[in-house]
Amino acid sequence: MSQHPARTPPERPELLLMLGSGLAVALIVIMVSALLIREHTSALQAAKRSTTNIAQLINADVLRNVELYDLALQGLIAATQRTDLSKVSADIRHLVQFERSAAAPFKGEVLLLDANGSVVADSSTLKPTPRSFADRDFFLAHKNATQAGLFISRPFKIQCNCEQVWRIAFSRRVIGADGEFAGVAVATMRLAYFDQLFNSLTIGNSSSVNLLNDHGILLAQQPLLERDMINKDLSDFPNFKRIVRDGSGSFRAVSGITGKERLYTFSNVGELPLIVVVVLSSEDVFAPWNRAAMLTGGATGILCIGLLWLTWMLRRELRRRYRAEKVLSELAATDALTGLANRRMLDQRLRLEWDRAQRSAEPLTLLMIDVDHFKAFNDRHGHHGGDEALRNVAQVIGNNIRRPADLAARYGGEEFAVVLPATDSRGAWLIAEHIRNGVEHLPQVAGAERPITVSIGMCTWDKRSRLSLETLLLSADQALYEAKHSGRNRIVEAENPA
Repeated sequence: MSQHPARTPPERPELLLMLGSGLAVALIVIMVSALLIREHTSALQAAKRSTTNIAQLINADVLRNVELYDLALQGLIAATQRTDLSKVSADIRHLVQFERSAAAPFKGEVLLLDANGSVVADSSTLKPTPRSFADRDFFLAHKNATQAGLFISRPFKIQCNCEQVWRIAFSRRVIGADGEFAGVAVATMRLAYFDQLFNSLTIGNSSSVNLLNDHGILLAQQPLLERDMINKDLSDFPNFKRIVRDGSGSFRAVSGITGKERLYTFSNVGELPLIVVVVLSSEDVFAPWNRAAMLTGGATGILCIGLLWLTWMLRRELRRRYRAEKVLSELAATDALTGLANRRMLDQRLRLEWDRAQRSAEPLTLLMIDVDHFKAFNDRHGHHGGDEALRNVAQVIGNNIRRPADLAARYGGEEFAVVLPATDSRGAWLIAEHIRNGVEHLPQVAGAERPITVSIGMCTWDKRSRLSLETLLLSADQALYEAKHSGRNRIVEAENPA
């Protein structure tokens, strides 16, 4: 039974509200995410610039000092090839041979080896101690290859002042008068030079500066990531292979030693077989960004949650307001005694269905129902009994009005009206008969002389009729009048002029 137009919940405004709020939150998240991504990229680029500068500083310093060692070797070789030195005293010859080696920093020994690897001249003494280096890499490299150039050895330890000191050796081939292999000039350098150089640089915790040769041998590292890292072969590590392949640049990868992500910046030291690698911990690189991201993300999260919460509260308020308005609307459209639509609602719906029928040319039927002898019934049983009887009649009427578009209303007093859209006279008559019969078979009130009955007048408009809305009402009312005066408890249909 439909007593008044069904009001749907404000789903569209709610949907628009939720979509708008969701869109606002999405835009905020996108904007903040884009900002954080940009700052993340900026932090990475700044770290790359910083490590590139560090690598360039190391390259310049290492290249300058290696050149000093190379000059010392070339001076020693040039002095060895002079024929006039054999005629001067040993101390003068020693001074000429090693005059260029004094400028080399962190210098160890500067030696001249003969073709068999034996020491024939030593920068530290006029009379060298008999020793042989025939098995060392810096000797074998020149003995076995005529074009070795400046050779840089693997790190090795020597006993010095009761402790072992790491050194590397720089060496060049000595060529005899006939172009034959005549020996090797060797200069050793303490690796403490690299420790001092690297310690002067600030690179952050969990990061390191490394110097390797082009075969992957680690010559120096500060700070040491593990014990026994010096002289370790890293040639099989994927990161070293990428460094050799690319030559110079930066990349992010997981360290094969620590298992953590690192930023690698690397470059070759001039034309030397040396590679400088500055390795920064990703934690150090992105620590400021992580703090900013946490603060920004937290604030954004609180803002978005607050916005969604306010949207939810507003939605709840809209729903509460809708329910209140719905209750008020129902109260304004409902008869308090019977629960059917009231007269005001009847007038509105009848006008609405009339206009609709005019457009669609579908029939429209109006039933006017009156409770028979109600005044006498009310006088006999009092207002309470009369009200109860009206409620029972209203329930019967409502039970027989099943379609959503149909409307049952209290017209006034003991009179009711039923609007039946898209219902011809035959269908309306069946409904009217069900109502009449249902009322007649209501339980009889104790002390009543007769059962409660109703008289019904009906009028149907169709596309062949020339009725107006006012005439429809008047015709249905006249049919009701005729039913009451022709014996009551019956249905009378008004004539429909074509």
